[in-house]
Amino acid sequence: MKNPLMLACLWFAFTSLALAQEVTSPNGEVQMHFELLEDGTPAYSLSYKGKPVIETSKLGLKLKDDEHSLINGFEVIEREESTFEETWEPVWGEESEILNKYNELAVVLNQKPTEREMIIRFRVFNDGLGFRYEFPQQQNLGHFIVEDERTEFAMTGDHTAFWIPGDYDTQEYDYIESRLSEIRGLMEESVTDNLSQTSFSDTGVQTSLLLKTDEGLYINLHEAALKDYSAMHLELDDEELVFTSWLTPDVTGNKAYMIAPGKTPWRTIIVSDDARDILASRMTYNLNDPVAIDDTSWIKPMKYVGVWWEMITGKSSWHYTNDFPAVKLDETDFENATPNDTHGATTENVKRYIDFAAEHGFDGVLVEGWNIGWEDWFGNSKDYVFDFMTPYPDFDLEEVRDYAKSKGVEMIMHHETSSSVRNYERHMDAAYQFMKDHGYNAVKSGYVGDILPRGENHYSQWLVDHYQYAIEKAADYEIMVNAHEAVRPTGIARTWPNLIANESARGTEYQAFGGSKPNHVTVLPFTRLIGGPMDYTPGIFEMDISKANPDNDSWVNSTIANQLALYVTMYSPLQMAADFPENYERFMDAFQFIKDVGMDWEKSIYLEAEPGDYITIARKEKGTNDWFVGNVNGETPRTSKISFDFLDEDKTYIATIYSDAKDAHYRDNPQAYRIRKVVVNNDSKLSQRLAPGGGYAISIMEAEKSETRGLKKL
Repeated sequence: MKNPLMLACLWFAFTSLALAQEVTSPNGEVQMHFELLEDGTPAYSLSYKGKPVIETSKLGLKLKDDEHSLINGFEVIEREESTFEETWEPVWGEESEILNKYNELAVVLNQKPTEREMIIRFRVFNDGLGFRYEFPQQQNLGHFIVEDERTEFAMTGDHTAFWIPGDYDTQEYDYIESRLSEIRGLMEESVTDNLSQTSFSDTGVQTSLLLKTDEGLYINLHEAALKDYSAMHLELDDEELVFTSWLTPDVTGNKAYMIAPGKTPWRTIIVSDDARDILASRMTYNLNDPVAIDDTSWIKPMKYVGVWWEMITGKSSWHYTNDFPAVKLDETDFENATPNDTHGATTENVKRYIDFAAEHGFDGVLVEGWNIGWEDWFGNSKDYVFDFMTPYPDFDLEEVRDYAKSKGVEMIMHHETSSSVRNYERHMDAAYQFMKDHGYNAVKSGYVGDILPRGENHYSQWLVDHYQYAIEKAADYEIMVNAHEAVRPTGIARTWPNLIANESARGTEYQAFGGSKPNHVTVLPFTRLIGGPMDYTPGIFEMDISKANPDNDSWVNSTIANQLALYVTMYSPLQMAADFPENYERFMDAFQFIKDVGMDWEKSIYLEAEPGDYITIARKEKGTNDWFVGNVNGETPRTSKISFDFLDEDKTYIATIYSDAKDAHYRDNPQAYRIRKVVVNNDSKLSQRLAPGGGYAISIMEAEKSETRGLKKL
């Protein structure tokens, strides 16, 4: 007869194994614990170096008009463990090679009352955790509607958060730094005006969300591979300090329409006790599929200029005439209309930008307001708002095209949709073919205003599908896409690298709309840029906007040195020198850095970082031995101290340092800067003062000893 105590112990061990399992990162520092709670609810927790990061958090989905949903009543019927390691080469990026290494646990669950199966797949990386829900093909689950996703992120304390308000239509907010418990009280004042916005909660915030614990852990909550699903926000229970996923609804209030087999995007948690590791994480990209484009040779980083800042400041207008309170494409007679004399996209003005681009080695020129329809483009729920092919009378498209080609400059197309998404999809093939016929290889698309069809939101499933459709359709025509006002990126550019940039955050334009906080650019790389590069449009040298437009008293809260540093710290393979040519001509010595700085990188080293305070990054340009360093500082003056030990040993370099002058200040003296050349090597160190809203930029070029004569060694 067997010992009853032994039988009980064996039963307990088997039951514990069935209900709980752990998986650890390859380096052993990140540990995920999975379990089924007593009622069969899946749950997980996460720790880092033995410290709790996420406390026990429930998982599941509430289905519409379904008695059981996919919340509880589960049992584990199978678990699959695996390891994976690869090194892949991005088409463009912050480094030439990315290591993708993780340990995986796939838990196969069966819901007894319904005999439905759901898989929760966990991938544990050295820098965090990704997990998603998967729905195999099965008899009892075909089409279903997600009413709510019940993914929880239970916090271990009242952390400091860097957040923007939850919103279905915009991310164009300044970041708030506060305790989690303070979000509710700060929400009302944080919701500033935008051309389209839909708040949903007093404690709802957006991802990518950065948190810092009192113990010094940095935590980033986001998602990866967002496709055919709604964008995720986070709703905070500020008593229990638990975030729950909150999906963007469609016009009917539904969150997502699913078909089995199917899967959700990955939910991501990046964690480290060093803020620099958050910036260096490539987990979001690694959770996306490999490149889907066979020949990527046409996808190339670009540095460009354009007439955009003229319209943003109010110096020029997008529209051609003031004659018409409303226009109808194909009917309104623009040829006989009276020009308003403020239109920016004229043949002669654009040729001026082409000349500037050619003289200074820029790849392209962006033109906005070239096509008819801008007179009543916004706020009128107008469906047929643009045709994306017909120019205004004062913009000779063929002449501009030929002139740019003769100068070796590419033109960048602009497709503002006014959020009339149905109209854009109707015209997309013709518009892309029109681009190819006229030598345009890149497009900046825009989605300003409330979405048409009416009632849809910018981040709902239908719109997410539209943005993906536009990217894939553009790839058919070998066109690169820079999407503004679209959903924030989630690493999709690994799969579709023709998505060369997004806006999807508060960019430089807001410096002409009242200004952004001086430390805004010290937060964005920890949040918005986690999912992909941003077309931030830096390079503003004249901070007083009233000099461009006397009716606009906005101020750019930055020094010139800070603006230069953005080309390094705000990574993008698409970089604009956004200011007017005449402003650059006033400061040609500082402008030299924008001309020199790379856009595609072999290696990136994160030297200093503290969200909201400062960031210092060094990058080695791909295909050269040149390095560039950028530092952006927040509102508090401080000193940056870095080592040049990232340089090759036994080599000598000349470093050109563009720094704030001693009396520089983003508001009082933003154009005060100093440029000095010094000799540096692998042993050199720099101690550099940073002004409020300031920073520095450094170009580092390998040099022969004969070239260093007369220069001081750092």
